[in-house]
Amino acid sequence: MTITADQSTDLDRTRFFINGEWVEPLGTETHTALEAATGERLGTASMGTDADINAAVGAARKALDDGPWGRTTPEERAAAMHRFADALTARAESTSKLVSQENGMPIGLSSAFNGAAPAGLLQMYAEIIKTVPLEVERPSVTGSTIVRREPVGVVGAITPWNYPQVLAMFKIAPALAAGCTIVLKPSPETALDSYVFGDAANEAGLPPGVLNIVLAGRESGAALVSHPDVDKVAFTGSTAAGRIIGAECGRLIRRVTLELGGKSAAVFLADGDIDTLLAGLGMASFMNNSQTCTTQSRILVDRSRYADVVEALAEYTRNLTVGNPLDPSVQIGPMASETHLNRVMGYIDVGRNSDARLVSGGGRPAGQDRGWFVEPTVFADVKNTDQLAREEVFGPVMAVIPFDGDDEAVQIANDSNYGLGGSVWSSDDERALAVARRVRTGTIGVNSYNIDLGSPFGGMKDSGVGRELGPEGLNNYLEYKSIYKV
Repeated sequence: MTITADQSTDLDRTRFFINGEWVEPLGTETHTALEAATGERLGTASMGTDADINAAVGAARKALDDGPWGRTTPEERAAAMHRFADALTARAESTSKLVSQENGMPIGLSSAFNGAAPAGLLQMYAEIIKTVPLEVERPSVTGSTIVRREPVGVVGAITPWNYPQVLAMFKIAPALAAGCTIVLKPSPETALDSYVFGDAANEAGLPPGVLNIVLAGRESGAALVSHPDVDKVAFTGSTAAGRIIGAECGRLIRRVTLELGGKSAAVFLADGDIDTLLAGLGMASFMNNSQTCTTQSRILVDRSRYADVVEALAEYTRNLTVGNPLDPSVQIGPMASETHLNRVMGYIDVGRNSDARLVSGGGRPAGQDRGWFVEPTVFADVKNTDQLAREEVFGPVMAVIPFDGDDEAVQIANDSNYGLGGSVWSSDDERALAVARRVRTGTIGVNSYNIDLGSPFGGMKDSGVGRELGPEGLNNYLEYKSIYKV
């Protein structure tokens, strides 16, 4: 698409951040970003080619091998990361608004996850790295061994559109702390906000090549995964894409972290409190318009409480405020794109054509004649074998499933290819904890679901490989070397 001068906006991003500079693209393809709530044009971004990826990787390799970053101390890196955090904080309000326009995220949530959290992660890992001993000497049979932690090298970070700022920082912050250099390939669906990282990195004085940003599609993303000078790939996205990336990294014997999809279960036990459930559903099941990998879209309910919970869920979703995500009173914004809206509506059609019972929603909300809005939707009497219970919708479509007793609840919760999030709702914390310990999932909440950035996050089964966040997240970016001494 060709953009004329009178169509340009101050959000246009027609250059890439490589080697500490804004450089012209080596190709001609562009992407037009549209506002999710209105369908109107936000700006234009250039799309990278394999040659742009190669230039970015080359800059990252040089910064690691020949530049100052590869020889910095933890204290020096921590100081740079704190400056980076300050620069992002200064931009937090405008960044949060931009992401809400791009993907429909309600502004309050965006302020937390795209405004505050990225700076918070930089500060957290800056402090962690100062406490990690990079060399420890141990006695051995023949003398001693120095066990040394070193940066894994050049990191290819591939990130999605649903939480673009914070999910990128899941990778950038620990990689910087470890002494790695990075090539970030963000998603075209949120084409404009990632370049805030480049502006802030320059302001913070990060050395050239330490952080490089190239917007690109799948083909050039594949070039990043396969590039011979990339030492590790960190990916967040769909399970289908994760399989391809994991297979390629396996072929290349390349380190990889995969945070993938989910079909998580919220388990409401016989002694659960409905008001507590309704108070927690906003984060557990509807966070970011349910465009969240941990969305608990399978709601399992003890049969003795089933009718009351279904009625309460229907009423809850009917009363959610749907509208422009920049309005602080809005609880559910639009889907991120027209393509994604059509995908979600397709799953609603799947539910309508099954034996499930539609109890709320099921269409486009009244009065929203622009943008990509869908009604929060609840289907009751879903079987765990139904397509609606097996596949990730990535939108506000809930499948309510009855069970008889705690053992069957655990069996149904575990009867999934995924294992990323989850929750258990009970008036007895010990009972809830006992069930939570039996569910095969990487994260699970008791009477709530709130991600803790200071604890490991990741999935089991088809939901991924490895963990991010917390002190454990640093391990993805460190290699161990043993130096034997006599």
